[in-house]
Amino acid sequence: MAIDTKVLANLGDNANLIGGKWVSAISGETFDVRSPATGEVLAAVPKCGKADVDAAVDAAAKAWSVFKDVPRYVRADALRRIAELIRERSEEIARVLTMEQGKPYDTEALPEVVETAFNFQIFAEGAAAWEGPTIAFRDPDKRAHAIYSPYGVMAVISPWNFPVMIPAEYIAPALLAGNTVICKPASTTPLAMILTSQCIQQALDEFGFPAGVFSLLTGPGGTVGEQLVTHPLVDLIGLTGETTTGEAICSKAGIKKTLMELGGNGPQIVCDDADLGEAAKAAALGCFYNAGQVCCATERILVQEDVHDEFVKLLLAEVANWKLGDPLDPRTTVGPMNNAETVAKVEEHLADAVSKGATILAGGALEDRRPTRLYFQPTIVDGVSRNTLLNMEETFGPVAPVFTFKTDAEAVEIANESRYGLVMSVFTSSLKRSHYYVDQLRAGNIIVNDSTDYWEAHLPFGGGGGTKSGHGRLGMRFALEDMTYLKMVVVDVAKCG
Repeated sequence: MAIDTKVLANLGDNANLIGGKWVSAISGETFDVRSPATGEVLAAVPKCGKADVDAAVDAAAKAWSVFKDVPRYVRADALRRIAELIRERSEEIARVLTMEQGKPYDTEALPEVVETAFNFQIFAEGAAAWEGPTIAFRDPDKRAHAIYSPYGVMAVISPWNFPVMIPAEYIAPALLAGNTVICKPASTTPLAMILTSQCIQQALDEFGFPAGVFSLLTGPGGTVGEQLVTHPLVDLIGLTGETTTGEAICSKAGIKKTLMELGGNGPQIVCDDADLGEAAKAAALGCFYNAGQVCCATERILVQEDVHDEFVKLLLAEVANWKLGDPLDPRTTVGPMNNAETVAKVEEHLADAVSKGATILAGGALEDRRPTRLYFQPTIVDGVSRNTLLNMEETFGPVAPVFTFKTDAEAVEIANESRYGLVMSVFTSSLKRSHYYVDQLRAGNIIVNDSTDYWEAHLPFGGGGGTKSGHGRLGMRFALEDMTYLKMVVVDVAKCG
């Protein structure tokens, strides 16, 4: 896969957006972004530090004093324009996304960019439907209503698995709500977000919004991310990432409002009355889509004992449909994993499971004769026990671990014991049985008779209360409510002129 230098022509040293201008890091330092597919350097981007964060936050705070008073419908029109610009450049952005992230262009990268544009569109369209409550008073002379007011400056720290779609889930509602935004993309995948940010800034300029409404900072999370989280003028923090990262951010954020979409270890539960063919297809999708690097991936497959053998046979047939290869090849359905650290975790989890009695039925290793050591085979491992890393931690790779259970109560116990409560799915033909699981599973999202990967942009998405999967919600008015505070207004009409 050759590097398309024309596509990358706009990327380089001046790739940070601060105060409406594209600039290099104040230190002049850069870092390389390499393709997981080829190992080649795609671009060198600014390595920001504290001074860059200070400049971006100062610009965002000044812009907010004006931007917060822009009518919501004008902000919505700007979001609609952002969506148009992203669609116009969707193929260019998607190609860069594939190069830096590794996901297949046709089936994953281009759809992600299209979904990114859709996120801006739906928030623009939802502006009219977002209303505050009117509240009745005992005093007949009082009239009261609540206003959703923006917090101020929002820091968005995004991951590498969906480099443009996940930031959009925060940026679109934050801007509609009247917050200004500073985005820090993941260090392994900043390039597609730089191109997307060009679209965002073009639209903001066209509407004459103040410089600093949106900023982009590239650099290591340990410096840029931490400086954003602790900066006294940052009012609101949004993160999609690992649970350990979320815990660290919350510990440093103090009383600041945080929106945390963290790790998942979602099981797909397959009951003995399920459509096993559909369950096998859904499990393969949940385990192998984006090489399993999805927070709502099917990290565990819990199969009732009576149908275990038949289900595994069907799952083995499904794995043949997932072709590992060059992510720009239309025949490829699984690309390379994004980074060596994640590969190492997958290998550790598989070795742990095998040492405790599990059997690898398909895949299980990196594929030889590839440009990088990141091409991990779609893997099925059977006979996995509950005392394994595959059960208790998030693996984040193309692995389908099969467990067995006897009763519905046991399935619920296994599902809940890792304390990752993001997305869980259940396959059963019984409506009564499905609602038993809905009531008993501790997760923010329960899918019945479809993959854990099922998702739509307007639906509320986030972790179950008290779990390791975070707090707050993304998706339409639920995100808007988490990115604003209620300002209560009470008027004594008897004393008004």
